[in-house]
Amino acid sequence: MQALATLVRAISALNKWVGEALSWLALVCVLVCFTVVVQRYVFSTSTLWMQDLYVWVSGAMFTGVAGFALMRDDHVRVDIFYRPASVRRKAMADLFGVAVFLLPFMYVVFHYGWPAIARSWSYYEASSNVGGMPGLFVLKSFILVFAALVGLQGIAMAARAILVLAGEEDRLPPHLRYARDSHVETAL
Repeated sequence: MQALATLVRAISALNKWVGEALSWLALVCVLVCFTVVVQRYVFSTSTLWMQDLYVWVSGAMFTGVAGFALMRDDHVRVDIFYRPASVRRKAMADLFGVAVFLLPFMYVVFHYGWPAIARSWSYYEASSNVGGMPGLFVLKSFILVFAALVGLQGIAMAARAILVLAGEEDRLPPHLRYARDSHVETAL
């Protein structure tokens, strides 16, 4: 069981590091977008590569931080049943969801994304817009990063669920345990 706890900590640490590093791309995206708007409306000019850049930066950020968001439980979830559930039921739901939905889907994304990304790298694909950014192949690689990091975090979720079901959740640090708050919040 200690190996599972170590696995959860290692994968979560990786996703935390990647998520915190790539979250700075949000600032880059805002600054580039602001520059494009100022160019267009103040100076009546525009550079296509900068328009590509803020779309590409946001794409890289959102795909790269998905595992971090999953670790923090920031993804959209239907909480009507999950939130008030006991920790054991949450663990069972997570284990089922990871095994039946998340990991198979990440496999499909990786398996079908790989040939397209390899093809993109083979000819160093660039923007289809004349004057656009070079290096679209790098951005497309974030599809594989997404599948790998979310898949790894799914494995960490499954391991955490197994620890809970085995009564060994205490092997995890508090920030990686299930929330004990079982009241249902209502929105007006």
